[in-house]
Amino acid sequence: MLDHLSIPVSDLHRSRRFYEQALKPLGYEQVKDMKFAVSFGVLMGYGQSADPGGEFWLFQGEVASRPPVHFAFSAESRAEVDAFFAAAVAAGGEDNGQPGVRAQYHPDYYAAFVRDPDGYNIEAVYHRIEAVYHRVP
Repeated sequence: MLDHLSIPVSDLHRSRRFYEQALKPLGYEQVKDMKFAVSFGVLMGYGQSADPGGEFWLFQGEVASRPPVHFAFSAESRAEVDAFFAAAVAAGGEDNGQPGVRAQYHPDYYAAFVRDPDGYNIEAVYHRIEAVYHRVP
């Protein structure tokens, strides 16, 4: 549904380093660098992202003091969620919810939450889809 998403960051260089490390365990990498903005996605070549959710852009701009924004990145396994959390915290992210099941969403919702350097709430989530669909009548 989405082609791309972009958010302002207070320090593009710092945020680029953070997201390079935090998103690497999920298979995302920098796709484009336009000096004033950078994008991340699943690189398929020719500077294009193969991610069906589109590219995730960062651009230098003004950020609200604790942005009320939440982004969730898909993971392929619980291990990827764990690796995302460890990498994001090691890169300077703030723990906003350690890896674990969030049964309030559904019994197989496994996620971790981190606040990035500007305070955005980012999440990596793994859904055991086959288990979810078997419960649907």
